[in-house]
Amino acid sequence: MIPFTLTRPGDVGKAVEAATEHPRARFIAGGTNLVDLMKEQVERPQRLVDITGLPLDRIEETEAGGLRIGALVTNAATADDTRVQARYPLLASAILAGASPQLRNMATTGGNLLQRTRCYYFYDRGTACNKRDPGTGCTAIGGRNRIHAILGASDRCIATHPSDMCVALAALGALVHVTGPEGERVIPFSEFHRLPGASPEKDTTLAPAELVTAVELLPEGFAGNYTYLKLRDRLSYSFALVSVAAALRVENGFIAEARIALGGVAHKPWRDLETERSLVGAGPDRAAFSRAADDLLQEARGQGDNDFKIEMARRAIIRAMEQATAGTPQSQTDKRIR
Repeated sequence: MIPFTLTRPGDVGKAVEAATEHPRARFIAGGTNLVDLMKEQVERPQRLVDITGLPLDRIEETEAGGLRIGALVTNAATADDTRVQARYPLLASAILAGASPQLRNMATTGGNLLQRTRCYYFYDRGTACNKRDPGTGCTAIGGRNRIHAILGASDRCIATHPSDMCVALAALGALVHVTGPEGERVIPFSEFHRLPGASPEKDTTLAPAELVTAVELLPEGFAGNYTYLKLRDRLSYSFALVSVAAALRVENGFIAEARIALGGVAHKPWRDLETERSLVGAGPDRAAFSRAADDLLQEARGQGDNDFKIEMARRAIIRAMEQATAGTPQSQTDKRIR
């Protein structure tokens, strides 16, 4: 491991200041992703700013009627919170679908948003990777790419974002609160993560030294009609090949609002607002869901090994919307898909 310095600031302002002072500084909390990357020398920070002592570990009510989840709240604490379970069960379900209990006890809200791709080539320093080393090429294109993107990819990168939690947050339309050298700002979740384009090394729209302080959930949690469906190679401790966070509001037998977010298929959690709007006024039936799946995936492109993901995603969208309609969300304890 490459040497680094460690600092433990006493407040948010000092944390931002410590990160601003050094161009290769990184914030660290649970470290469940960053430490692994440092061991592999994929990440080589020269300064770590330990934020675990900051007062960002609470879940609080907002004036608007939602919840504000601090950046240091662990994934386990979020999933176990009775308010989250009652009002935002989609989020609790997505968290429980991910990682292992041990990791959920360490991983934090902010860290989950910032975790990096699990692309084989990103972790293998003996291969070319534009995300790890810009300008070197992408070995996944034309290589083994079974787990890679079918949407939003570029000729520079076809990696996928690994988070389950973020897929649910995307569907819920969460807000990300950050603070940095220029002050505080709020980023809509749909604008937080980036597609690769010509700069795949940039995962988010955060400015240098900006710190995630909280995620805000809006009042509508779709607690009645939702599901988080995750398809993977094994039933535990595995990243999604395709996942779907689906949520509906049904009034008088017709869809009044629909949310569909996909994981495992793109560089960021994938939503298409136009497809969601097309469902409003339709009956919540297989025909409507099939049309929505086709619309969502009309620009999907396989890379060879991952061609199967297009049809898998189509079927998963339909199944997830049917589960949400019936009010029978996918169990994260008994993971068999029904």
